[in-house]
Amino acid sequence: MNKDALQKETPTLELEPLLMHANMLSDGESTDIAMLGNYPDSDETRMLLTPEACGLLTSSGLKVAMEEGAGVDISFSDDAYAEYGVKIVSREEALGASTVLSFSPLRASDIRMMKPGSALLCTMASGLIDKESIKALLEMDITMGCLDNMYSHNDTPIFADIIDEIDGRAAIMYAQENLSYLGRGKGVLLASVAGINPCEVLIIGDGTDAYSAAKAALNMGAQVTVVNNDVSMLAVAREVCGPRIQTIMIHPRVLYNKVKTADVILLGTTTRPFEFPKNLSAVMKESAYVLDFKESHPSVSVPRTVAMALSNVLVNFFEEMRLKESFDSMISTNEGVQQGIVTYHGKLVDKLVGSYTGLPSADLSVMLAARN
Repeated sequence: MNKDALQKETPTLELEPLLMHANMLSDGESTDIAMLGNYPDSDETRMLLTPEACGLLTSSGLKVAMEEGAGVDISFSDDAYAEYGVKIVSREEALGASTVLSFSPLRASDIRMMKPGSALLCTMASGLIDKESIKALLEMDITMGCLDNMYSHNDTPIFADIIDEIDGRAAIMYAQENLSYLGRGKGVLLASVAGINPCEVLIIGDGTDAYSAAKAALNMGAQVTVVNNDVSMLAVAREVCGPRIQTIMIHPRVLYNKVKTADVILLGTTTRPFEFPKNLSAVMKESAYVLDFKESHPSVSVPRTVAMALSNVLVNFFEEMRLKESFDSMISTNEGVQQGIVTYHGKLVDKLVGSYTGLPSADLSVMLAARN
Protein backbone atom coordinates (compact mmCIF):
# COMPACT_ATOMS: atom_id res chain seq x y z
CA MET A 1 0.00 0.00 0.00
CA ASN A 2 1.21 3.49 -0.75
CA LYS A 3 1.98 5.82 2.12
CA ASP A 4 -0.90 5.25 4.24
CA ALA A 5 -9.67 16.69 7.28
CA LEU A 6 -10.90 16.78 10.28
CA GLN A 7 -9.01 19.23 12.45
CA LYS A 8 -10.09 18.85 16.04
CA GLU A 9 -10.28 22.34 17.42
CA THR A 10 -8.74 22.91 20.82
CA PRO A 11 -8.63 26.50 22.05
CA THR A 12 -5.06 27.72 22.13
CA LEU A 13 -3.86 29.88 24.98
CA GLU A 14 -2.10 33.18 24.52
CA LEU A 15 1.30 32.45 26.00
CA GLU A 16 2.94 34.87 28.40
CA PRO A 17 6.68 35.55 28.28
CA LEU A 18 8.54 32.50 29.53
CA LEU A 19 10.32 32.77 32.86
CA MET A 20 13.72 31.14 33.02
CA HIS A 21 13.71 28.29 35.51
CA ALA A 22 16.75 26.33 36.57
CA ASN A 23 15.04 22.99 36.07
CA MET A 24 12.94 24.05 33.10
CA LEU A 25 14.23 23.65 29.58
CA SER A 26 15.93 26.99 28.88
CA ASP A 27 19.60 27.16 29.73
CA GLY A 28 21.76 29.70 28.00
CA GLU A 29 21.99 28.89 24.32
CA SER A 30 20.64 25.33 24.69
CA THR A 31 17.55 24.25 22.79
CA ASP A 32 14.38 23.65 24.77
CA ILE A 33 12.45 21.65 22.17
CA ALA A 34 13.71 20.06 18.97
CA MET A 35 11.60 18.31 16.36
CA LEU A 36 12.98 15.44 14.30
CA GLY A 37 12.06 14.35 10.82
CA ASN A 38 10.85 10.87 9.93
CA TYR A 39 13.24 8.07 9.08
CA PRO A 40 13.75 8.08 5.29
CA ASP A 41 13.49 4.27 5.09
CA SER A 42 10.05 4.23 6.76
CA ASP A 43 6.56 4.93 5.42
CA GLU A 44 5.87 7.41 8.21
CA THR A 45 4.97 10.93 7.07
CA ARG A 46 3.26 12.47 10.08
CA MET A 47 4.64 15.34 12.15
CA LEU A 48 3.75 16.91 15.50
CA LEU A 49 4.05 20.69 15.00
CA THR A 50 3.31 23.19 12.24
CA PRO A 51 5.30 26.42 11.75
CA GLU A 52 2.46 28.48 13.28
CA ALA A 53 2.41 26.30 16.41
CA CYS A 54 6.17 26.66 16.72
CA GLY A 55 5.66 30.42 16.46
CA LEU A 56 3.41 30.36 19.52
CA LEU A 57 6.10 28.49 21.43
CA THR A 58 8.97 30.75 20.35
CA SER A 59 6.94 33.89 21.09
CA SER A 60 6.57 32.65 24.66
CA GLY A 61 10.33 32.47 25.03
CA LEU A 62 11.00 28.82 24.28
CA LYS A 63 13.96 27.97 22.07
CA VAL A 64 12.67 25.65 19.35
CA ALA A 65 14.81 23.81 16.79
CA MET A 66 14.01 21.45 13.94
CA GLU A 67 16.06 18.96 11.98
CA GLU A 68 16.86 20.26 8.53
CA GLY A 69 14.24 19.14 6.01
CA ALA A 70 11.93 17.63 8.64
CA GLY A 71 8.89 19.54 7.41
CA VAL A 72 9.00 18.22 3.86
CA ASP A 73 6.45 15.46 4.58
CA ILE A 74 3.82 18.05 5.51
CA SER A 75 4.81 20.39 2.65
CA PHE A 76 6.53 23.02 4.80
CA SER A 77 10.01 24.27 3.99
CA ASP A 78 12.75 25.03 6.47
CA ASP A 79 12.20 28.73 5.70
CA ALA A 80 8.55 28.44 6.76
CA TYR A 81 9.66 27.28 10.21
CA ALA A 82 12.57 29.72 10.38
CA GLU A 83 10.15 32.62 9.84
CA TYR A 84 8.56 31.70 13.18
CA GLY A 85 11.85 31.69 15.06
CA VAL A 86 12.72 28.00 14.69
CA LYS A 87 16.42 27.22 14.43
CA ILE A 88 17.19 24.76 11.62
CA VAL A 89 19.87 22.30 12.75
CA SER A 90 21.39 18.92 11.94
CA ARG A 91 19.82 15.76 13.32
CA GLU A 92 22.73 15.33 15.73
CA GLU A 93 22.21 18.82 17.17
CA ALA A 94 18.44 18.31 17.43
CA LEU A 95 19.00 15.13 19.43
CA GLY A 96 20.89 17.20 22.00
CA ALA A 97 17.83 19.24 23.01
CA SER A 98 16.25 19.10 26.46
CA THR A 99 13.03 17.76 24.94
CA VAL A 100 13.07 15.86 21.64
CA LEU A 101 9.88 15.48 19.57
CA SER A 102 9.45 12.65 17.08
CA PHE A 103 6.24 11.20 15.73
CA SER A 104 7.73 7.69 15.70
CA PRO A 105 9.69 6.11 18.56
CA LEU A 106 13.43 6.60 18.05
CA ARG A 107 15.89 3.88 17.23
CA ALA A 108 18.61 2.93 19.70
CA SER A 109 21.36 4.62 17.67
CA ASP A 110 19.55 7.97 17.88
CA ILE A 111 18.64 7.58 21.55
CA ARG A 112 22.30 7.11 22.44
CA MET A 113 23.01 10.51 20.85
CA MET A 114 20.51 12.27 23.15
CA LYS A 115 21.54 14.32 26.15
CA PRO A 116 21.54 12.17 29.31
CA GLY A 117 18.54 12.95 31.49
CA SER A 118 16.56 14.61 28.69
CA ALA A 119 13.01 13.85 27.57
CA LEU A 120 11.57 12.22 24.46
CA LEU A 121 7.97 12.73 23.34
CA CYS A 122 6.62 10.56 20.54
CA THR A 123 3.67 8.32 19.70
CA MET A 124 3.17 4.59 19.60
CA ALA A 125 0.77 4.96 16.70
CA SER A 126 3.32 3.67 14.22
CA GLY A 127 4.38 0.56 16.12
CA LEU A 128 5.79 -0.90 19.30
CA ILE A 129 9.20 -0.04 20.70
CA ASP A 130 11.92 -2.67 20.36
CA LYS A 131 13.96 -4.03 23.24
CA GLU A 132 17.22 -2.42 22.10
CA SER A 133 15.60 1.03 22.08
CA ILE A 134 14.24 0.55 25.59
CA LYS A 135 17.69 -0.47 26.82
CA ALA A 136 19.14 2.67 25.24
CA LEU A 137 16.51 4.84 26.96
CA LEU A 138 17.42 3.31 30.31
CA GLU A 139 21.17 3.69 29.71
CA MET A 140 20.78 7.36 28.81
CA ASP A 141 18.41 8.09 31.71
CA ILE A 142 15.76 9.33 29.24
CA THR A 143 12.20 10.06 30.31
CA MET A 144 10.02 8.98 27.42
CA GLY A 145 6.34 9.81 27.04
CA CYS A 146 3.98 8.44 24.39
CA LEU A 147 1.49 11.19 23.60
CA ASP A 148 -1.20 8.85 22.29
CA ASN A 149 -1.31 7.06 25.66
CA MET A 150 -1.80 10.30 27.60
CA TYR A 151 -5.16 11.64 28.79
CA SER A 152 -6.43 15.19 29.03
CA HIS A 153 -7.85 16.78 32.19
CA ASN A 154 -11.35 15.60 31.22
CA ASP A 155 -10.09 12.00 30.98
CA THR A 156 -9.98 11.92 27.17
CA PRO A 157 -7.13 10.30 25.20
CA ILE A 158 -6.97 13.47 23.14
CA PHE A 159 -3.86 12.69 21.05
CA ALA A 160 -5.04 9.16 20.26
CA ASP A 161 -8.55 10.37 19.44
CA ILE A 162 -7.21 12.92 16.95
CA ILE A 163 -5.06 10.35 15.15
CA ASP A 164 -7.83 7.73 15.19
CA GLU A 165 -10.41 10.18 13.87
CA ILE A 166 -8.23 11.15 10.94
CA ASP A 167 -7.40 7.46 10.33
CA GLY A 168 -11.12 6.67 10.15
CA ARG A 169 -12.00 9.50 7.80
CA ALA A 170 -8.95 8.88 5.60
CA ALA A 171 -9.88 5.18 5.37
CA ILE A 172 -13.06 6.12 3.53
CA MET A 173 -11.00 8.35 1.25
CA TYR A 174 -8.78 5.33 0.54
CA ALA A 175 -11.84 3.18 -0.12
CA GLN A 176 -13.34 5.61 -2.62
CA GLU A 177 -10.02 5.94 -4.41
CA ASN A 178 -9.64 2.16 -4.69
CA LEU A 179 -13.18 1.72 -5.98
CA SER A 180 -12.67 4.39 -8.64
CA TYR A 181 -11.37 3.90 -12.15
CA LEU A 182 -8.22 5.89 -11.31
CA GLY A 183 -7.60 3.50 -8.41
CA ARG A 184 -7.97 0.53 -10.80
CA GLY A 185 -11.31 -0.35 -9.26
CA LYS A 186 -14.61 -0.99 -11.01
CA GLY A 187 -15.24 2.72 -11.30
CA VAL A 188 -18.05 3.04 -8.77
CA LEU A 189 -19.09 5.74 -6.32
CA LEU A 190 -19.64 5.04 -2.63
CA ALA A 191 -22.69 7.28 -2.65
CA SER A 192 -25.98 6.52 -4.33
CA VAL A 193 -27.51 8.43 -7.20
CA ALA A 194 -31.09 8.31 -8.42
CA GLY A 195 -32.03 4.77 -9.37
CA ILE A 196 -28.79 3.15 -8.08
CA ASN A 197 -28.11 1.54 -4.70
CA PRO A 198 -25.20 2.95 -2.68
CA CYS A 199 -22.10 0.91 -1.93
CA GLU A 200 -22.14 -1.20 1.23
CA VAL A 201 -19.54 -0.43 3.91
CA LEU A 202 -19.01 -3.08 6.60
CA ILE A 203 -17.11 -2.00 9.73
CA ILE A 204 -16.13 -4.64 12.27
CA GLY A 205 -15.26 -3.16 15.66
CA ASP A 206 -15.65 0.02 17.67
CA GLY A 207 -13.64 3.03 18.75
CA THR A 208 -12.91 6.46 17.35
CA ASP A 209 -11.41 5.20 14.09
CA ALA A 210 -14.38 2.90 13.36
CA TYR A 211 -17.00 5.50 14.26
CA SER A 212 -15.23 8.24 12.28
CA ALA A 213 -15.10 5.99 9.24
CA ALA A 214 -18.78 5.17 9.66
CA LYS A 215 -19.78 8.83 9.86
CA ALA A 216 -17.62 9.74 6.86
CA ALA A 217 -19.16 6.94 4.79
CA LEU A 218 -22.68 7.91 5.85
CA ASN A 219 -22.00 11.52 4.89
CA MET A 220 -20.92 10.33 1.44
CA GLY A 221 -24.20 8.46 1.04
CA ALA A 222 -23.02 4.88 1.54
CA GLN A 223 -24.94 2.16 3.35
CA VAL A 224 -23.03 1.47 6.57
CA THR A 225 -23.19 -1.52 8.92
CA VAL A 226 -21.21 -1.76 12.16
CA VAL A 227 -20.66 -5.25 13.56
CA ASN A 228 -19.43 -6.10 17.06
CA ASN A 229 -19.65 -8.80 19.73
CA ASP A 230 -20.94 -6.42 22.40
CA VAL A 231 -24.50 -5.08 22.29
CA SER A 232 -23.68 -2.15 24.57
CA MET A 233 -20.99 -0.93 22.15
CA LEU A 234 -23.40 -1.28 19.25
CA ALA A 235 -25.72 1.03 21.17
CA VAL A 236 -22.82 3.48 21.51
CA ALA A 237 -22.25 3.24 17.75
CA ARG A 238 -25.87 4.23 17.09
CA GLU A 239 -25.60 7.08 19.56
CA VAL A 240 -22.38 8.38 17.99
CA CYS A 241 -23.22 7.80 14.33
CA GLY A 242 -26.98 8.35 14.30
CA PRO A 243 -30.02 6.23 13.39
CA ARG A 244 -29.05 5.76 9.72
CA ILE A 245 -26.36 3.27 10.70
CA GLN A 246 -27.14 -0.45 10.89
CA THR A 247 -25.75 -2.35 13.89
CA ILE A 248 -25.48 -6.14 14.04
CA MET A 249 -24.08 -8.65 16.55
CA ILE A 250 -21.43 -11.00 15.23
CA HIS A 251 -23.09 -14.29 14.23
CA PRO A 252 -21.51 -16.61 11.64
CA ARG A 253 -24.41 -16.61 9.19
CA VAL A 254 -25.11 -12.88 9.50
CA LEU A 255 -21.43 -12.02 9.09
CA TYR A 256 -21.18 -14.34 6.08
CA ASN A 257 -24.05 -12.58 4.32
CA LYS A 258 -22.69 -9.10 5.07
CA VAL A 259 -19.16 -9.93 3.91
CA LYS A 260 -20.54 -11.42 0.70
CA THR A 261 -22.22 -8.18 -0.37
CA ALA A 262 -19.84 -5.57 1.09
CA ASP A 263 -17.94 -3.23 -1.21
CA VAL A 264 -15.73 -1.95 1.62
CA ILE A 265 -14.66 -3.90 4.73
CA LEU A 266 -12.86 -2.12 7.57
CA LEU A 267 -11.45 -4.23 10.40
CA GLY A 268 -11.05 -2.61 13.81
CA THR A 269 -10.90 -3.75 17.42
CA THR A 270 -13.94 -5.49 18.89
CA THR A 271 -14.87 -5.46 22.57
CA ARG A 272 -13.96 -9.10 23.00
CA PRO A 273 -11.20 -10.81 21.00
CA PHE A 274 -12.30 -11.63 17.47
CA GLU A 275 -10.33 -12.88 14.47
CA PHE A 276 -11.79 -12.40 11.03
CA PRO A 277 -12.46 -15.91 9.64
CA LYS A 278 -10.07 -16.66 6.78
CA ASN A 279 -12.69 -18.69 4.94
CA LEU A 280 -14.78 -15.52 4.50
CA SER A 281 -12.13 -14.13 2.16
CA ALA A 282 -13.35 -16.60 -0.44
CA VAL A 283 -16.85 -15.10 -0.51
CA MET A 284 -15.80 -11.46 -0.76
CA LYS A 285 -16.43 -9.53 -3.94
CA GLU A 286 -13.36 -9.55 -6.13
CA SER A 287 -13.47 -5.74 -6.18
CA ALA A 288 -14.01 -5.33 -2.40
CA TYR A 289 -11.63 -2.98 -0.60
CA VAL A 290 -10.34 -4.30 2.76
CA LEU A 291 -8.39 -2.31 5.38
CA ASP A 292 -7.27 -3.39 8.85
CA PHE A 293 -6.83 -0.46 11.25
CA LYS A 294 -4.44 -2.56 13.33
CA GLU A 295 -2.04 -2.83 10.40
CA SER A 296 -2.63 0.38 8.44
CA HIS A 297 -2.72 4.06 9.34
CA PRO A 298 -4.52 5.96 6.56
CA SER A 299 -3.65 9.28 8.23
CA VAL A 300 -0.14 8.97 6.75
CA SER A 301 -1.72 10.17 3.50
CA VAL A 302 -2.84 13.44 5.13
CA PRO A 303 0.12 14.26 7.43
CA ARG A 304 -0.41 18.01 7.27
CA THR A 305 -3.91 17.62 8.72
CA VAL A 306 -2.44 15.45 11.48
CA ALA A 307 0.18 18.10 12.31
CA MET A 308 -2.40 20.89 12.35
CA ALA A 309 -4.73 18.96 14.66
CA LEU A 310 -2.00 17.80 17.06
CA SER A 311 -0.46 21.28 17.17
CA ASN A 312 -3.64 22.65 18.75
CA VAL A 313 -3.16 20.33 21.71
CA LEU A 314 0.62 20.48 21.94
CA VAL A 315 0.68 24.27 22.31
CA ASN A 316 -1.46 23.89 25.43
CA PHE A 317 0.63 20.92 26.53
CA PHE A 318 3.82 22.98 26.52
CA GLU A 319 2.05 25.90 28.17
CA GLU A 320 1.15 23.64 31.08
CA MET A 321 4.74 22.44 31.20
CA ARG A 322 5.87 26.06 31.37
CA LEU A 323 3.50 26.86 34.20
CA LYS A 324 4.69 23.83 36.16
CA GLU A 325 8.31 24.75 35.41
CA SER A 326 9.46 21.34 34.14
CA PHE A 327 8.33 18.14 32.47
CA ASP A 328 9.10 16.31 35.74
CA SER A 329 6.69 18.55 37.64
CA MET A 330 4.07 18.01 34.95
CA ILE A 331 4.40 14.25 35.31
CA SER A 332 4.22 14.47 39.12
CA THR A 333 1.00 16.49 39.13
CA ASN A 334 -0.88 15.25 36.06
CA GLU A 335 -2.23 11.69 36.20
CA GLY A 336 -3.23 11.86 32.54
CA VAL A 337 0.37 12.50 31.50
CA GLN A 338 1.53 9.69 33.78
CA GLN A 339 -0.53 7.24 31.71
CA GLY A 340 1.79 7.84 28.75
CA ILE A 341 5.17 7.56 30.48
CA VAL A 342 7.19 4.58 29.26
CA THR A 343 10.57 5.22 30.90
CA TYR A 344 11.25 7.54 33.82
CA HIS A 345 14.77 8.47 34.90
CA GLY A 346 16.41 5.22 33.89
CA LYS A 347 13.52 2.93 34.83
CA LEU A 348 10.97 1.20 32.63
CA VAL A 349 7.54 2.02 34.06
CA ASP A 350 5.20 0.72 31.34
CA LYS A 351 4.16 -2.84 32.25
CA LEU A 352 2.85 -3.59 28.76
CA VAL A 353 6.13 -2.62 27.13
CA GLY A 354 7.96 -4.56 29.84
CA SER A 355 5.92 -7.65 29.03
CA TYR A 356 6.53 -7.23 25.30
CA THR A 357 10.30 -6.73 25.65
CA GLY A 358 10.86 -9.10 28.57
CA LEU A 359 12.38 -6.31 30.69
CA PRO A 360 11.48 -5.66 34.34
CA SER A 361 9.31 -2.62 35.05
CA ALA A 362 8.89 -0.38 38.08
CA ASP A 363 5.79 1.33 39.47
CA LEU A 364 5.75 4.99 38.42
CA SER A 365 3.48 6.06 41.29
CA VAL A 366 5.91 4.62 43.82
CA MET A 367 8.85 6.37 42.14
CA LEU A 368 6.97 9.69 42.12
CA ALA A 369 6.04 9.32 45.78
CA ALA A 370 9.68 8.66 46.67
CA ARG A 371 10.87 11.70 44.70
CA ASN A 372 8.28 13.97 46.32
